[in-house]
Amino acid sequence: MKTIATVVLMSCFAISAYAQTPPASAVAPASPAKMDAKRDMRVEKHIRELHDKLKITASEETLWASVAKTMHDSADDLDLVLDKRNSLPSNASAIDDLNSYADVAQAHADSVKKLSMVFGPLYAAMPDDQKKLADQVFTQRGNPGKKVSKLEK
Repeated sequence: MKTIATVVLMSCFAISAYAQTPPASAVAPASPAKMDAKRDMRVEKHIRELHDKLKITASEETLWASVAKTMHDSADDLDLVLDKRNSLPSNASAIDDLNSYADVAQAHADSVKKLSMVFGPLYAAMPDDQKKLADQVFTQRGNPGKKVSKLEK
């Protein structure tokens, strides 16, 4: 439970940083297709890295496919909400801003729940040593500098 809470908390911080829009003068305009391609590459890289870190076996690939698809779908859903937030007019009210941020936070919370649901069967199918590895990966993901104590190993 502590692991999931850490991942959720750190993900919320990451989303809040990602959701902040820099001033228009500080950002060179990029085409939506180019931005989507970059995002897709980041998502693919993240999925591959997680696959490798978790040491997914050939027998786990079917369960992993559900996890990967959920991660893709969540990224797409979050993109839509962020696009909506980023398209707020410059004269948007504080209430508009708060509501758009709430939409981002809700989309993120929904994606974490969906991921937890599809990751559960994969986790249950893992041998104990791989479960410990998954526990460490998810704990450290939320806090990259965290040292794993001897009790957690």
